[in-house]
Amino acid sequence: MMFKGILPSETKTSLKPTYESQIFYIFAANLFFRKMSNLSLTFNQIEELLGKDTQYLLGHQSKTIDKSQLHLPGPDFMERVWQQSNRNPQVLRSLGQLYNSGRLAGTGYTSILPIDQGIEHSGGASFAKNPIYFDPANIVELAIEGGCNAVATTFGNLAMVSRAYAHKIPLIVKINHNELLTYPNQADQVMYGSVRDAWNLGAVAVGATIYFGSSNSTRQIQEVAKAFEEARALGMATILWCYIRNSAFKNNGIDYHVSADLTGQANHLGVTIQADIIKQKLAENNGGYKALNSGGSSYGKLDERIYSELTTDHPIDLCRYQVANCYMGRAGLINSGGDSKGSTDMAEAVRTAVINKRAGGMGLISGRKAFQKPMKEGIALLNAIQDVYLSNDITIA
Repeated sequence: MMFKGILPSETKTSLKPTYESQIFYIFAANLFFRKMSNLSLTFNQIEELLGKDTQYLLGHQSKTIDKSQLHLPGPDFMERVWQQSNRNPQVLRSLGQLYNSGRLAGTGYTSILPIDQGIEHSGGASFAKNPIYFDPANIVELAIEGGCNAVATTFGNLAMVSRAYAHKIPLIVKINHNELLTYPNQADQVMYGSVRDAWNLGAVAVGATIYFGSSNSTRQIQEVAKAFEEARALGMATILWCYIRNSAFKNNGIDYHVSADLTGQANHLGVTIQADIIKQKLAENNGGYKALNSGGSSYGKLDERIYSELTTDHPIDLCRYQVANCYMGRAGLINSGGDSKGSTDMAEAVRTAVINKRAGGMGLISGRKAFQKPMKEGIALLNAIQDVYLSNDITIA
């Protein structure tokens, strides 16, 4: 029983103790104990962090989109999904590096440390809690020590340290940003460098943001689609920060920037420009299209079955709709970790990871919760996220 998921299904107690079978059992035992020793949190500790939501999240069985229809992460994800695609061998190698690094190596799941907040949220506001992260070397060290699959950060950060780290951890260059120094502040993602420069830095992937729904979205779609095409030609994978942004999406006190229907459609647009991985905020509500079509206004297209059959109000079902819009999981969905709130960060990160995994997602990309605290605590938080994906007790809903 202890080797469930490791021994082949045809292995029975009547197996003759041949030399080959003894070798296999030794290998299986070593693999089992290596996996177990790699866990920082036990399943019971994960349950404790979930608190009153334990049964609500771990006991939920989805009745919307059946898990059998999803392309779920796993050790064979490259063979099952990407080898059927148009991705060239260089891109496949880059994706392989991404999937096979860190504590989650070989599982099909990913844990990525993103630190571009020095531009997106301003350096002082982001690093005042922990000024060591003004130094880009510490950013990469946190990702390595935290067991991440990769680190995603800016051109400037990686330009300073890429020769020291390109061979130690997969690097992802975030190629566009929104800055907060223009007065008055505006919301617009602009390119900060070239795709070729990212390639020269040794990056295995480029990341970019599109603000779907904004007045600048058409230009951003065109710019990012072109950049991703060049990245693939150079052999790099692509990750899209697939956000929606418009003041009209806050309606009657509800923020529909995190609605399942609107974020799901943003995901669908993101995979259309061939993003390999989609980064999205975890859905917290639903009905964005309905709200924006009230009062005689007309916006987008909807079908009532989105709300009656494809989703419920359960967070796992809302997230599964996000996964479904990523070509049923062929492009992996990684949810963002959100801002740091202090003492509740660990519990919130574990909760988000449980929802993402049980929905069929591919992992978490968590920054502020990890770097806005002492490095030792940041490492522990990243490891806790990874432990959710390493746990065999947390299954697909």
